Amino acid sequence: MADAADLSHIKGLLFDKDGTLIRYDESWGPVNREAARIAAAGGGVELEERLMNACGMDPATGKTRPDSLFAAGTAAEIAAGFVTAGSPLAVGPLTIELDDLFVRASDFSVPVTDLGGYFGRLKARGFKLGVASSDNERSIRETARRFGFIEHLDFIAGYDSGHGCKPEPGMVLGFCKAVGLEPSQVAMVGDNNHDLHMGAAAGVGLKVAVLTGTGSPATLEAMADHVLGDITGLETLLPQAQTA
Repeated sequence: MADAADLSHIKGLLFDKDGTLIRYDESWGPVNREAARIAAAGGGVELEERLMNACGMDPATGKTRPDSLFAAGTAAEIAAGFVTAGSPLAVGPLTIELDDLFVRASDFSVPVTDLGGYFGRLKARGFKLGVASSDNERSIRETARRFGFIEHLDFIAGYDSGHGCKPEPGMVLGFCKAVGLEPSQVAMVGDNNHDLHMGAAAGVGLKVAVLTGTGSPATLEAMADHVLGDITGLETLLPQAQTA
């Protein structure tokens, strides 16, 4: 664990979206059920529940397993998981349907905090800010617009933005290039090991896990430098950013 006194070099914050900025179960439970219904293509409740289980969600409790396809996968990866588990649809067309659904998912999203105010405070302190998600870029932008923080972002990357997918380092490196920072000056903030592994692969200076998603201290603390209840803990964890 790093001490706050050691964190004055952190000048950029790269956030995952779902489970990090958005509370996962409340936001994505209804969406995952609808995704399984689409993938089942009229095959009935038993198939829908099989598809949910295959991608990581317990249909009875609505809880999603850490690091499962629902928790960390792209639309294409989830579509492939559905097809492997018995969806009669082809991966390509199903991916398109899921991407469209995930854009509409912001209607169901429950933010962790007042995200407009939160990002505004971080920006005022001098931090460079970005969002890197396994969701598509349209969905990220829609969420950022809806919750009033898009004007504070310096960088947005989805799986379809050309930087590769988690846990590869490309999104972090793209953020660094966009804002003029070294990876060692960046904190990666997420709720899944995919986020932390991406940060480690890129060589970030700080890996922060939050508990508003599918992860738990038991699943996250081995890879994280800090495990926080939610993103608001960053405001006290990090010292004032040094502006150029």
